[in-house]
Amino acid sequence: MQDEYRTVARAGVHETEINRSRFLCALAPAATEREAQEFIAAVRKEHVDATHNCWAYVIGADASVQRASDDGEPGGTAGVPMLQMLLRRDMRYVVAVVTRYFGGVKLGAGGLIRAYGGSVGEALDALGTITRRRFRLATVTVDHQRAGKVQNDLRSTGREVRDVRYGEEVTIEIGLPDADVDAFRAWLADATSGTARLELGGEAYGDA
Repeated sequence: MQDEYRTVARAGVHETEINRSRFLCALAPAATEREAQEFIAAVRKEHVDATHNCWAYVIGADASVQRASDDGEPGGTAGVPMLQMLLRRDMRYVVAVVTRYFGGVKLGAGGLIRAYGGSVGEALDALGTITRRRFRLATVTVDHQRAGKVQNDLRSTGREVRDVRYGEEVTIEIGLPDADVDAFRAWLADATSGTARLELGGEAYGDA
């Protein structure tokens, strides 16, 4: 499992013009292949009069799903260069659609490859990227008397407090890098005189 991956910071559109053809690159985060396909369908619907709506997406922290389409452009001149740009930038869980409005000047195979790949690269620069890091979900159970101090200490040391539940005891959900688990267990025992319990859960990704 990858320790971290990069994805687009936000959904958005970046436009460039090359030899009178308009290239609009729409980028969006996509958690699943279905989300990516729904985004592609939405862009197609918005630009139904465009000459081409070429697309590429990468799903999975390990890039396990990779798909691309030339949408009528000569084979290998649009979707593949777009996909290669996403992979070259180490992008994951992301979908790109480049909409082309033909301006009357043919670009040739090399020109198309540069135009489609370049449109994705420029859009990534314009919209920005973020790194998401793998962490372990963990639950701290502590008595009410110590709960407030534990929460404050967690936040002051930069720990992500994901949820707090109050019952007979207080349950605090946090995210921990795997490498920090042993040190955190020792800190928690010291901070609560050994009264708190730590349970480790599954893994997830969060902003680095």
